[in-house]
Amino acid sequence: MDKIAVLIPCYNEEKTIEKVVKDFKAALPEAVIYVYNNNSSDRTAEIAAEAGAVVRNEYLQGKGNVIRRMFREIDAECYIMTDGDDTYPAEFAPEMASLVLDKHADMVVGDRLSSTYFEENKRPFHNAGNSMVRSTINHLFKSNIRDIMTGYRAFSFLFVKSFPVLSKGFEIETEMTIFAVDQNMQVENVIVTYRDRPEGSVSKLNTVKDGIKVLLTIGRLFRNYQPFKCFGLISLLLSLVSVGFLIPVLIDFAKTGLVAKFPTLIVCCFVLLAALVSFFTGLILSILRARAKQEFEIELHHIDERKKRLEE
Repeated sequence: MDKIAVLIPCYNEEKTIEKVVKDFKAALPEAVIYVYNNNSSDRTAEIAAEAGAVVRNEYLQGKGNVIRRMFREIDAECYIMTDGDDTYPAEFAPEMASLVLDKHADMVVGDRLSSTYFEENKRPFHNAGNSMVRSTINHLFKSNIRDIMTGYRAFSFLFVKSFPVLSKGFEIETEMTIFAVDQNMQVENVIVTYRDRPEGSVSKLNTVKDGIKVLLTIGRLFRNYQPFKCFGLISLLLSLVSVGFLIPVLIDFAKTGLVAKFPTLIVCCFVLLAALVSFFTGLILSILRARAKQEFEIELHHIDERKKRLEE
């Protein structure tokens, strides 16, 4: 079992990976550096190996798939995850590792948005997207995470072995954040400087395509983790629509004793029925969710026991 494992998912990062590996080896001499090559068509894997990293391959394309493989295969007391594009300075890694090893943090967020991100990042839609995602998640989940989509994080053994990786691509960071908040894990924040990619290094993140995936992920996780709120909102919306169209029908009936708009009345009744179904769906799912959280707490004890056995 490693004390500290540095995890670097890579796809075509031959221009920067050598510097990233050497920087983290210098900042964390006791750490094992793992580079997971995700079908690169350049010399990323060879360069990383020459720089001293342990190189492994993940053939399913996508950052989420790479992280799933990393979390399954590597056992460590502390995990540092970073990108291979040299945008995250290694000098912050010791502080992040210390929060996990000494203060028992489950996840440490490398916060770019509170420092140089908006000045360094030359893609305005990325900047706007990061701010929107942060505001949405903090509002929906009543949290105060400073940087939702950062690729620079530290994790405990408990987090890594209990986190179910469902996303395939760049939406994985959003999934990690919401999971940690929902499971009441200890999340710490370290403000890190950010530097834009060096010339010749190309981002694999598509602003529109991956942005839509992130928003869909937020919606899916809100439904899964907060079912009563989600279906309660749907129920409220349907109720308002139904009542809004029903009131004129009732006013006409009170005045004339006749129902002049039978189709409207029928549709309103069905919409109101859908609202009731949505409400009770959310109620039932919230009870099941509470039971699942109880089972998760029990599972954490088994993970703690596994960690102790690995440390012996």
